[in-house]
Amino acid sequence: MITKRKKLLVFGLLTIMACVVLMACSSSAKSPRLASKAVILAFGDSLTFGTGATPTESYPAILERLVGRRVVNSGVPGEVTSEGLSRLPEVLAREKPALLILCHGGNDLLRRLDQQQTANNLRAMIRLARDRRIVVVIIAVPAPGIALSPPPFYREIATEMGLPIEEEALTMVLSDGSLRSDFIHPNAAGYRRLAESIAVLLKKSGAVE
Repeated sequence: MITKRKKLLVFGLLTIMACVVLMACSSSAKSPRLASKAVILAFGDSLTFGTGATPTESYPAILERLVGRRVVNSGVPGEVTSEGLSRLPEVLAREKPALLILCHGGNDLLRRLDQQQTANNLRAMIRLARDRRIVVVIIAVPAPGIALSPPPFYREIATEMGLPIEEEALTMVLSDGSLRSDFIHPNAAGYRRLAESIAVLLKKSGAVE
C-alpha cells in the first residue's frame, strides 16, 4: 500500500525531473549559424544602453568584439515592455538583424507592473522578430528584492517558444557590489561579465563559433 508520504515523495521527484527537462530543453535550444556580415540587434532598456559605463563598455559593444559580428545597441533607458513593443517594428525594419537579443522587463518589475502583461509583451516582441525570420535569444532580468532572481515567466517563455536563455548572468552581476555602478545597473566590469555570458550562450546555441 502506498502511503501518503511516499506519494508526496514520488510527486516531488517527478516535479524535479520535469524542471530538469525544461531547463535542458531551453538552455540547449539551437540557432542557425550567423553569417560573418550578419547584424545582431541588442534590444532593451538601460541595461542594454549601458547606463553606469561608457558607450564602449556597454555589453553590446563588448559582445561585438567577442563574437566578430556587428552588434547594434538599441537600448532606451527607462523604457517598459509596452513601449519596447511599439518601438521594435521600426528598429527591425531599419537594422534588418539576423539575431535579436531581447533583454527587457526590468522597468516593468521596478514599477511593479502586471507581470502577465509584461510576459505577453515579451512574447509579442519575439513573434514580431520570428515573423521576419529573425533568431531570438532572451536575457532574464532579476526582480528587485532580497532574493534578486528573475521572475518565472522568463524561463516559461524560453521553454514555450524554444529560445536560448541566459538567466544567471545579471543576477550574479547585480549581486556583486564590485560589478555594479548602482543597485540596478552594472559597471564596466559587470557589463563585460554579461557580454561574456551572452557570447557563451551564442556559441552553445550554434549561432557563432
